Amino acid sequence: MADPSSYRPKPGQIPDSPGVYKFRDEHRRVIYVGKAKSLRQRLASYFQDLAGLHPRTRTMVTTAASVEWTVVSTEVEALQLEYSWIKEFDPRFNVKYRDDKSYPYLAVTLNEDFPRVQVMRGQKKKGVRYFGPYSHAWAIRDTVDLLLRVFPVRTCSAGVFKNAARTGRPCLLGYIGKCSAPCVGRVDPQEHRELAEEFCDFMAGRTGTYIRRLEKDMTLAAEDMEYEKAARLRDDIEALRRAMEKSAVVLADATDADLIAVAEDELEAAVQIFHVRGGRVRGQRGWVTDKVEAVDTAGLVEHALQQLYGEESGDAVPKEVLVPALPEDVDAVTQWLSGRRGAQVSLRIPQRGDKKALMETVGRNAQQSLVLHKTKRASDLTTRSRALEEIAGALDLETAPLRIECFDISHLQGEDVVASMVVFEDGLPRKSEYRRFQIKGFEGQDDVRSMHEVITRRFKRYLAEKEKTGEWALEGADGEVPAEAPEDDGRPRKFAYPPQLVVVDGGQPQVAAAQRALDELGIDDVAVCGLAKRLEEVWLPGDDDPVVLPRSSEGLYLLQRVRDTAHDFAIRYQRTKRHKRIRTSPLDAVPGLGDARKQALIKYFGSVKRLRQATIEQICEVPGFGRKTAEAVAVALAQAAPAAPAVNTATGEIMEDEDGGNGNV
Repeated sequence: MADPSSYRPKPGQIPDSPGVYKFRDEHRRVIYVGKAKSLRQRLASYFQDLAGLHPRTRTMVTTAASVEWTVVSTEVEALQLEYSWIKEFDPRFNVKYRDDKSYPYLAVTLNEDFPRVQVMRGQKKKGVRYFGPYSHAWAIRDTVDLLLRVFPVRTCSAGVFKNAARTGRPCLLGYIGKCSAPCVGRVDPQEHRELAEEFCDFMAGRTGTYIRRLEKDMTLAAEDMEYEKAARLRDDIEALRRAMEKSAVVLADATDADLIAVAEDELEAAVQIFHVRGGRVRGQRGWVTDKVEAVDTAGLVEHALQQLYGEESGDAVPKEVLVPALPEDVDAVTQWLSGRRGAQVSLRIPQRGDKKALMETVGRNAQQSLVLHKTKRASDLTTRSRALEEIAGALDLETAPLRIECFDISHLQGEDVVASMVVFEDGLPRKSEYRRFQIKGFEGQDDVRSMHEVITRRFKRYLAEKEKTGEWALEGADGEVPAEAPEDDGRPRKFAYPPQLVVVDGGQPQVAAAQRALDELGIDDVAVCGLAKRLEEVWLPGDDDPVVLPRSSEGLYLLQRVRDTAHDFAIRYQRTKRHKRIRTSPLDAVPGLGDARKQALIKYFGSVKRLRQATIEQICEVPGFGRKTAEAVAVALAQAAPAAPAVNTATGEIMEDEDGGNGNV
């Protein structure tokens, strides 16, 4: 580990101008590339106190052994040079998007004498017109099959084309009218190229012209009583419309735009792009990346733009690019995109209407992509085994923790304090053994005391089970509630099965509380660790420094998934309790008073406040209420404290509440 001060340049050596910089390690390999408006200010930020740096940045500067820079005249040049260097050196600490699949494109080889329509993957070639990308190759073939009726462009390989030209016989498509057969001279090169260009125009979204032309030709053919020709044109029009229906209209103003959305967590980010041409979604693609550098959403967007348009030009760069957050150097990025297109490009965040709604759809796709990526990692047996081994090695455990229990505390400003326990066995969740706790030992907000209470209660049950046999009640005196009530099958509950590892959501204080609870119970064969959410650090009892697992560690992914599952489970339980408490009414304590009669009371008096002020005789006037029930209602309302008055936070005025509080009945 290098000391950054050993290679820190002197302040006077660094120019105060735009530029691009490279960090190199001791073997002269480039490990990070960045750009800056001011090289002096940006580089100075790397050489501050290590404790103040982001953990990923700290790892980078301690891995590096030297730094160098190149001055440029504009921020656009810096953007271009940064992209070139990242592509050339592939630095380990730069965000690098990787396709989660090799997307197929519909390609038209306009660089050939007889252009060919085909499916292409991989690196784009000069002189080839691309449409897409598409999710599946069969979607391209279905579309092409429909369009060949109207635009009979060559689709055969070079070998088939040459063989047909040699023998003087076209292939099957030439015989059935889905190829103009330039191989045997039915059309000359110029006519065939015009067909290919019309095909490209239609795929680019200029559809109305061709449909109107065919409709006019069909009408003329029918008027001339050329009914076979009219029927063929009718079928051609239907084929074009079916091809258009395969991509629904999403933007009514025939917009050409790319929409980019990002879903991220502390370790990874997923990017989804929708390509909209002529108001229709013409393609979709996605990337997943490790967040190897300290980067926010705006930075991820900038990296995505570089990856997406770094080697594109002309119409491949749309007129409009919609993003969830604008890059830091938005003017420079916009100018760079405009230069790639050769015309003005708009880079902005959609604020309203169809574009915002479509951006939300792209965002949901990005979130699903990230979840799917993590699920694939978690479901793989080899990956899970490696994760458990890494956890055992990092925490110095004798064996891999085949059963992990994770605990989390949840509350809303100290109210409805609850806890969750989730169980993972062999790296997979066991939902039937999740448990929920109500904190009963004290009132108020104290996550450390809450964690101590929950761990104590859970392992008291474990010790009790060791001394007796039989089943646990669904809800014991300690208030534990199973997430799902197990069937009465006569077997002991797995609640009593001890874990090899207890994970708590939190840092040193929560870990110390959990360990203290185990020590007080005399349990010394269960390991404890905590996972702090902000920096994803693993804390062990009694250690002043955390265990930092590598960002690519499968063990860290598993711990993060366990922690997040416990967090979500606790929040759901806390919200359920809060909603139930809010819906509680003093009339619930009146025996035999159902919802219908409660509503009848409120309808008769107009509000809970007026009902509380009513006499027993007035309540008896409500249809269906006798004196005994009226007395019970009056007593229940008298015993319940009235809700606090509402206050206008802008003026401080106390508002009159006609419903008398929350109005629950």
